[in-house]
Amino acid sequence: MSTTADPLAALGSLPGVAASVESVRKAVDRVYGHRVMRRRSNEVTSEAALRGARGSAALSGADWALEEVRRRTDFGGEGEPRTVGAALRLTAESGQLLSVWRQSPLRVLARLHLVAAGGAQPDDAVGRPRLRGESVDEPLIDLPLPDADEVSGRLEGLAALLIAGTEAPALVTAAVVHGELLALRPFGSYNGLVARAAERIVLVGSGLDPKSICPAEVGHAEPGRDAYAAALAGYASGMPDGVAAWIAHCGRAAELGVRESTAVCEALQRGAA
Repeated sequence: MSTTADPLAALGSLPGVAASVESVRKAVDRVYGHRVMRRRSNEVTSEAALRGARGSAALSGADWALEEVRRRTDFGGEGEPRTVGAALRLTAESGQLLSVWRQSPLRVLARLHLVAAGGAQPDDAVGRPRLRGESVDEPLIDLPLPDADEVSGRLEGLAALLIAGTEAPALVTAAVVHGELLALRPFGSYNGLVARAAERIVLVGSGLDPKSICPAEVGHAEPGRDAYAAALAGYASGMPDGVAAWIAHCGRAAELGVRESTAVCEALQRGAA
């Protein structure tokens, strides 16, 4: 990252980032201007939450059809049901943590991990960054794993930047939070789900998507896990081109989320949803 006083804002000068930011802003403005949003925004929000959770679970290895997620209630079992249940719980919880995020991002991340784990791990491993020698269960992310000391330092640095405030566009901040959490994998499990929930919190809390109707998780999942992992590897490299490509990837994901909710608005307008 840059050594300027606002390193997040400095990322806005990377090639292509400004164009991504503007494209996302225009797309979000369009869906918020849809006539359905004036009367039925709560329904759009609920549907976006469900679709976002489905997309996030897919990226963590539980790629269920939307209707399967909608009809199932047995999310306590091992494997994929537990992953889908964790994604649904995180999506529901994220909206309750916006004010806390502004004051204590690390407290929110701990809460998100606690919600995701849902009793699936020993209590002393839940809701805290991993300690030296502890393993990480995140099989779909194939990146070098930073040690516990590096994790602690980088988390503290990220939290300090967020608390201090930034002039960076919401897309840039959300992309960095998402990328940093997945590069670090600070928890013993569910890091992908937590990272995508944190991205959602930034996009909503920044005012870009205040009603949480643009599920970026859908857009991250649509190109597939390989494209997601390749973009993340660019961020983890720390090279300007790789970081810019990751931010652009997050921008495309947000726009695909907008497209998803636009389709929901059109279906509601036709009386088909």
